[in-house]
Amino acid sequence: MLDSLARYFPPLPLPREMHFWDAQAISLGLPEEILMENAAHAALDVLKTYCPHLTGQNILLLMGGGNNGGDAACLARLLLDAGARPQVLHTRPLSQYKGASGKHVRIARSCGVPFQRHTADLNKFQPDILIDGLLGTGFHDVLRPDMLQLIRAVNALNVPLVLALDIPSGLHGISGRPMPEAIQATATVTFQAAKPGLLMPTATSWTGHIHIRDIGIPARTRSEAPCSLYLADGHCLYPLTQCKPQAFKNLYGHVLVVGGVSGFGGAAHLAARAAIRSGTGLVTAAAPASGLPDIKNGWAEIMTLALPSDLGNKWPKILPREFITRVQRCTSLVVGPGMGRGEDALIFLTALLDLPHRPPTVFDADALMLLAQSPSLLERITVKDVLTPHPGEAAALLDCRASDVQLERLETLQRLCARIPGVIVLKGAGTLVGQKQGPVLLCPYDIPQLSIAGAGDVLAGCLGGLLARCTMTEPVDATPYAFLRYAGQAVALHALAGKHLGTQWPLRGNTPSELADSLPVALAASALQLPTEDTLPWPR
Repeated sequence: MLDSLARYFPPLPLPREMHFWDAQAISLGLPEEILMENAAHAALDVLKTYCPHLTGQNILLLMGGGNNGGDAACLARLLLDAGARPQVLHTRPLSQYKGASGKHVRIARSCGVPFQRHTADLNKFQPDILIDGLLGTGFHDVLRPDMLQLIRAVNALNVPLVLALDIPSGLHGISGRPMPEAIQATATVTFQAAKPGLLMPTATSWTGHIHIRDIGIPARTRSEAPCSLYLADGHCLYPLTQCKPQAFKNLYGHVLVVGGVSGFGGAAHLAARAAIRSGTGLVTAAAPASGLPDIKNGWAEIMTLALPSDLGNKWPKILPREFITRVQRCTSLVVGPGMGRGEDALIFLTALLDLPHRPPTVFDADALMLLAQSPSLLERITVKDVLTPHPGEAAALLDCRASDVQLERLETLQRLCARIPGVIVLKGAGTLVGQKQGPVLLCPYDIPQLSIAGAGDVLAGCLGGLLARCTMTEPVDATPYAFLRYAGQAVALHALAGKHLGTQWPLRGNTPSELADSLPVALAASALQLPTEDTLPWPR
């Protein structure tokens, strides 16, 4: 069922899922010692990209008690063979290393690799390179005092090159938070697939550059045990770069933006502008007549529909027939940017939710706050809808504090998905996208150029544009998680458009209009630079 996702969204196995992959590979007859040997060769390959000439290099390898320790022991032997001078510092008695780890310890010692129990001051080693094999991705507790002291001592050494095996020790394998500190790596080599904790924005200052290397887990194992999380980066944009031959405007869909009362028309303009820039064929904005000049804002390409009202700058109490006709003809809706939060807006939104055969709808900004005011309306959300809360809006929907949302972002997303059948886009650094009983997509970017009023309106329009485009060109009802995929693609495209702006405005100062106009530029760049699977996220 996840083939449509896994094809363009790289897997991010949780620690328990990676452990299951290992166990399944072993059950198929692949010895654990071979997997460990493959991991050590992969680490050596990455190390050589930073230091091609290892002969004579003093290399200190920190060996913990888990499989990462076994990887370090095996790597030490390979380094000795490469002419380096490895020294393994182990945290437990060698007699306690069992299984594959114990076997590689014995082989390395037989080959002449020196091992020493960690008891002394690290300063006496003065290594050129340090290999971190202390703790693996399964670590999730607060560091013990002795391990925290060791990690602080490692960071104080200021070694020129630090390579972490699988994950820097001290980082939480899922949240990516230091607990409370972690090894500060120059680079991290992670085995078979990236892990969620590595790609959370909180991990960036600890991981260095991330390299993914295959260690031989069979494809059968990976396909039979899908992951809970997948990566939404440049990989997922490839399908959007394929333009249809002999196409015409209606093939790319029609987006209807609902929002933009007088004084807030800029939000609806940005959403409509982004829908155009994301490649949709037609865009109409519907609002009370007084708001339309600001929505159009000189863009002849944005069609408008004035909604009559006896209350001036208010939404009509009854949906006009022309509006209903336009809703039924369009391919997707974007509801909320600049809509207002008054009783008139709530009445209008309620009537809109009651419309039969409503197309896929993006609910953003004011629409989310109106839904939070009237939680019963959430029952009318469908699996084809997308909600785009930032932390404050998520807190309103869940009746909690925004600070709680930021502390537990993955848990917050899961709570929203359990309550709402539509796709949830939890915005912020490391945006998360999920849907009830589906996997979670992680967009790993933390981009300062997106921290600007109006960037969310651009994302809403981009989402509406991709919903319109994609639902016109593929049979979505037969594609599992189709709307989750479209949302992930929109989030990645939006993020990479912001990244593109960073080349022009490295210290911010960009406008959201420029962000919208950068969407096709970012998409074109993804078409020219197909991402590789061994370095994530792409582009870094």
